[in-house]
Amino acid sequence: MKQEGQNKKALTKSIAEGSAAAISSGITVNYITPFALKLNATEKDIGFLSSLTGIASPIAQLIGSKLIKTYSRKKIVLVAVLFQALTWLPIAALAIIKILYPHTIPLVVPFIVLYALLAAFGGIAHPAWFSWMGDLVPEKERGSYFARRNIIIGVIEIVAMLLGARILLLAESTNQAIAGFIALFLIAAISRLFSLTMLLKQYSPHPIPRSHYTTSFKEVKNNNPNFLKFMKYQLYFNLAIMIASPFFAVYMLNILHYTTVQYTLVVISSTVFYLLWTPVLGKFSDTYGNKPLLIIANTCFILSPLAWILLKTPLLLIIIPQFIAGLANAAFVLAFTNITYQNLKEEDRGTGVAYLNIAVGIGTFIGSLIGGYLLNYLPKEATSYFIVFFLAALSRALVALIFLPGIQEGRKVSTFHILHHSHIQPFKSLTAELSFLAHEVNPAQYLKRKKVH
Repeated sequence: MKQEGQNKKALTKSIAEGSAAAISSGITVNYITPFALKLNATEKDIGFLSSLTGIASPIAQLIGSKLIKTYSRKKIVLVAVLFQALTWLPIAALAIIKILYPHTIPLVVPFIVLYALLAAFGGIAHPAWFSWMGDLVPEKERGSYFARRNIIIGVIEIVAMLLGARILLLAESTNQAIAGFIALFLIAAISRLFSLTMLLKQYSPHPIPRSHYTTSFKEVKNNNPNFLKFMKYQLYFNLAIMIASPFFAVYMLNILHYTTVQYTLVVISSTVFYLLWTPVLGKFSDTYGNKPLLIIANTCFILSPLAWILLKTPLLLIIIPQFIAGLANAAFVLAFTNITYQNLKEEDRGTGVAYLNIAVGIGTFIGSLIGGYLLNYLPKEATSYFIVFFLAALSRALVALIFLPGIQEGRKVSTFHILHHSHIQPFKSLTAELSFLAHEVNPAQYLKRKKVH
């Protein structure tokens, strides 16, 4: 009973810690591409930025998974988060150099390296944090807990995004746009340091000796037979996703010539829709499992880039592709977390999630390079982006058809009849799931009951 009470307090502190971390990410993550463009980055540079950061984190996770056997999980997380916070300072220094020497010093490559380093520190922390949280959250409550945590963090992230946009607008009004980025990066450092203080206070249980933690991929694969299929799916899924995802921002800024306000509203809208869908899908996940969520997510991710080809105005982009993307992300984030926990034994989680994210990183690396090179060598016009968006949609459809039927739930759940048989095609399954959401769950009423606005 005592440990149960400690776990509950730790989960509350985890939400506070995640909220502080959300300020750090929210005030920066959607403005990294605009900052890179201010440093004169090309489409190829943006692709390389996404690919290098995408592979740096999972490689670092492999290092982090090895450390679990020697050091406490809490210590690993604390040290990595500290260095992650401090890395924002040299990034801010690059912005200062840009102001002082606007045309003489090339800064794109140093920025890419520093941002990849930032991702690497986060990667080192992740296996220990993932294993730590797995011991704190009861299995039957994972869907609802992570949904609640994601909603709170998401709301704070939106506020941070709006604050970031406001700071950039004020800086632009005084013809000092780069100065605005300096402020964003300093706020990111301070808020990440605050999240560090929350982690210091968070309880960390040790239910098994550290010597029992798995460090070999072969052991993970042998102990968890369904894990390899999920890992392959993640590799090819992220490859398909990243062919287009890094370049929506470039498309809005360089082709559609959106203002900072228009850009921010479009970017934030998908997060708003993500928050609206998350509580519904969290309860749905606890009862009906996570494979249906993968089917919903993958199908929505197919439709999203196609909508970007057809629509150009901010309002239409918000109400169609960004709505679809919000639903897709809500379904995918919950499914990814829960399926990973369910398909890995306790002692395998740290190493397993590291190798899983290496697969994600490889897919991210290759996909981003494909999109970046295509846009670099195709004519600098809207049609080139449409080709990339269509290729991304086609790739996502192929991944769904090939890999989704082999994904299995890691626990027994209530299922619809149409989901009982693995040979049923994913898109037929999606129809049943969307029908449930439309007729059995009223999102507006649910959100009203939960007082989520």
